[in-house]
Amino acid sequence: ASMRTPTEMIVGLVLCPCGLLLTLTGTLAPGWRQVSLVPDQPVDVVWEQGIWDICRERQSTHDRLCGQADELGYFERVPVRVAQGLMPSSLVVTLVGLLVAALGVRCWQPEPRHPVAGVAGLVLLLSGLMSLVPSSWYTQELWALPAPPGSTLSVGYSLVLSYLGSCLEILGGLALSLSFHHCCKER
Repeated sequence: ASMRTPTEMIVGLVLCPCGLLLTLTGTLAPGWRQVSLVPDQPVDVVWEQGIWDICRERQSTHDRLCGQADELGYFERVPVRVAQGLMPSSLVVTLVGLLVAALGVRCWQPEPRHPVAGVAGLVLLLSGLMSLVPSSWYTQELWALPAPPGSTLSVGYSLVLSYLGSCLEILGGLALSLSFHHCCKER
């Protein structure tokens, strides 16, 4: 008696939706980079820059104001533009991959469709790479992107979540891609 759903499919179907949630949060939340100790600003002011928005927060009072003006041309920089294009595209490709995976992994048929699950794995692997590229590029350019002179820059939580989400999607996609080995065994 074999297990109903192969382990690699279960692993892929657990990791990829988790990756999707992390990547979605990373895409929407304005915390790719934190700018603190900005000259001529109170010491407890932190600017959070994302790929869509810039927020200013006073940490002592937790007053937070988003939609700040981009006076330094932050949003015009190529790594930010690339992230604006690839992150949402990656989310769409992930959803397509999960839909294909649902068709291949069989919950309503006696046998899983290994080729379909394998293709889903490749699609999800691609979606993970699509979000890993902007996350990596942004990280490399983090200190080169415009910021007030003399301020302190650090990695924000959204960037970390985007990284983790990308990695989970890549691992989940690889796991589902292992379904192809069943096709080879059957031939």
